[in-house]
Amino acid sequence: MKVGIATLFPEMIEEALDHGVVGRAKQNGQLELTLANPRDWAADKHRTVDDRPFGGGPGMVMTPGPLSAAVQSLKTQLPDAPVVYLSPQGSMFDQKMAQQWQKLGSVILIAGRYEGIDERVIETLVDEEVSLGDFVLSGGEFAALAMIDSVTRLVPGVLGDPNSALEDSFGDDGLLDCPHYTRPDSYQGQDVPAVLMSGDHKAIARWRRQQALQKTRDRRPDLLERAKLTSEDNEFLTSLGVCDSAKTGASIKEQ
Repeated sequence: MKVGIATLFPEMIEEALDHGVVGRAKQNGQLELTLANPRDWAADKHRTVDDRPFGGGPGMVMTPGPLSAAVQSLKTQLPDAPVVYLSPQGSMFDQKMAQQWQKLGSVILIAGRYEGIDERVIETLVDEEVSLGDFVLSGGEFAALAMIDSVTRLVPGVLGDPNSALEDSFGDDGLLDCPHYTRPDSYQGQDVPAVLMSGDHKAIARWRRQQALQKTRDRRPDLLERAKLTSEDNEFLTSLGVCDSAKTGASIKEQ
């Protein structure tokens, strides 16, 4: 996976991605980062990259010249990569988008600062605006880090077990993940569910599926609207009090 990032704080990106799964992916060449600091294209001795907004108002705005040059530099190195501006006004980032970026193989992210970036950069260079969620951050770097981590773990070979990504929350079936347990089998009076130690793999798979269904119904019922559900899934949901797919909006899809 190749990721280009236009950022005023390249060291923040580099240092944060040197650890854990993503750090190993960098070392193994499964993740390639290309960073461009707009200050390197600033025309004055102070390396200025921001100015006051026309029309007045608080804060500063990133000027178009240095930022555009930084993005153009990244486009030269990653010619097939879409340019994404990380913005609260963008489409919501989710697992499906992470999968799409991973399949593309490359993406360029613009990490804005201050009150935002000059609109003319968006109009001329940006293919899509994407948001991490309905909240505001002090800079796009934090969103970029989360998105890079999400995409990188989908790259084949990055995770030790290729099934790990498939079984995560928001995986192929669209459900939240089931509960997990490890040793000891009894901790402060709480025991691991007996089915998990039964050795009956079919019963374990059924239990995990039902736990995922129940957790999704309780915590994120909206996900059931587009989840891949079998007739057995719907029967189980009905037993929990979800009457039918018409009421939940869930579509029955035999796997």
